Amino acid sequence: MYEALVVPYVLECDYNPDFLLPNGIIVETKGHFESSDRRKLLTVKRQHPDLDLRLVFSNSRNRIAKKSNTTYAQWATSKGFPFADKLIPAAWLREPENRRSLSAINNLLMRK
Repeated sequence: MYEALVVPYVLECDYNPDFLLPNGIIVETKGHFESSDRRKLLTVKRQHPDLDLRLVFSNSRNRIAKKSNTTYAQWATSKGFPFADKLIPAAWLREPENRRSLSAINNLLMRK
């Protein structure tokens, strides 16, 4: 059987988020949202499901590719990433601590 087997693998890479809020929210800011950025964020989300990852776009109405009708906002929504435009929303800063995310962050910090 041709290509009947699927072998998953994990790439050993590091991700350095742009901002870490005191309540456990991790914020990634994006002007251009390249396919490599999308892949990286999906991989991090899949491998670290307890992290609260959110996106701030310079313009969430931009399309992910010239020939695509999908906007940054549509992509983020479809993949389960909360997002905002231009600034980190004050509401995110006022949210209570996300204990699961903070615990996951602390575990990652202890690995260093």
